[in-house]
Amino acid sequence: MDLHTAQDRIAQRIRAMNERVQYYASRGLYHYNIPIEELIDGVRVRVRGREMLMFASYSYLGLIGHPRINRAAKEAIDRYGTGTHGVRSLAGTLPIHRELEETIAEFKGTEAAIVFSSGYVTNLSVIAALVGRGDYVFSDKLNHASIVDGALMSGAKFLRFRHNDMDALERRLKSVPQDAAKLIVADAVFSMDGDIIDLPRMVELARKYNAWLMIDEAHSVGVLGKTGRGIEEHFGMDDVIDIKMGTLSKTIPSVGGYIAGKKELVEYLRHATRSYIFSAALPPAQAAAAAEAFRVIMDEPWRVEKVQANARMFIQGLQARGFNTLHTETAIVPILCYSDDKAFEMTRASHERGIFVLPVISPAVPVDLARLRATVTAAHEPEHIQRAIDVFTEAAHEVGLPLEPPSRA
Repeated sequence: MDLHTAQDRIAQRIRAMNERVQYYASRGLYHYNIPIEELIDGVRVRVRGREMLMFASYSYLGLIGHPRINRAAKEAIDRYGTGTHGVRSLAGTLPIHRELEETIAEFKGTEAAIVFSSGYVTNLSVIAALVGRGDYVFSDKLNHASIVDGALMSGAKFLRFRHNDMDALERRLKSVPQDAAKLIVADAVFSMDGDIIDLPRMVELARKYNAWLMIDEAHSVGVLGKTGRGIEEHFGMDDVIDIKMGTLSKTIPSVGGYIAGKKELVEYLRHATRSYIFSAALPPAQAAAAAEAFRVIMDEPWRVEKVQANARMFIQGLQARGFNTLHTETAIVPILCYSDDKAFEMTRASHERGIFVLPVISPAVPVDLARLRATVTAAHEPEHIQRAIDVFTEAAHEVGLPLEPPSRA
């Protein structure tokens, strides 16, 4: 291949994507990268000058704008300024970073924790630091892209198994040399489907085949378990995950990612993960906000109970109207539209009726499984949820999305 041909291929990729964007934009169906102009309260936002009910937020416990968290961030700026002096290993560590890590370790019931600049780079760099050539990574097919990218970057043999199929995982584990280093990685709650990994069976297999177990709790902290501590609490299991990963940008209204686990693991990651060594430390305000958010969760357990109750109400209400919500059990509720065009049309119709929700299409989800990715939070009241269900039903009728209400025996 000559240089000119290679450059043409790059140009073709750029052109193809821009043509796809322009196609939907020209029809008024491009809904990405829309600025949220104002947070009015826990459930209302201003978008394109209109007040709308928010049903696309990752803030599962409704903590964005919480006065205690805002105050902690402001006090950190007053004390430390808006930035740090470098990377954590050199001049970037502040007392608030250590306080945040200690708070995470306490919340997750581990010996130690380490914080990174984003959830994405946490998975990317931690997986790459733990395994390499000659090792094996076993990954659920619906795992987040950051897990996939970390496994590929590591150089380890990357083996995927059918979604939440523990028999398929076991077949994969049996197929590799038993003396090889093995890492099993899965989301706790899957970000597009809202279902929960079969942790008890996965733990059993990890122990049987002498594999390390890493669970990404980006969408389970604050959502699963009686006190929101996540998937181990949900299943009544105690400290069975070797590498507990989470983010600070969803239930926790800040930015960053973390790993919680044994002291030896955390100390290793401080000296072996490239993103920790070569990325600037979290800004003081974000570290302080994250630390305070964990304390708010512990002090206000009603938020966990409410988001779980709201999720049940939302899922059951949608299913009663005939929507396909897959196997979700959590605050992430897919509303299947099947085709990309229908997902975009449903989004526009919902926006016109004052509900802010967003579409997810291929390749983020399989072809013909395009959907609205709706979310509920602890800030929603029953009347908000009922309004959203009514709007989605009206939108489905408008765009011709077939609904199949459950049959009555």
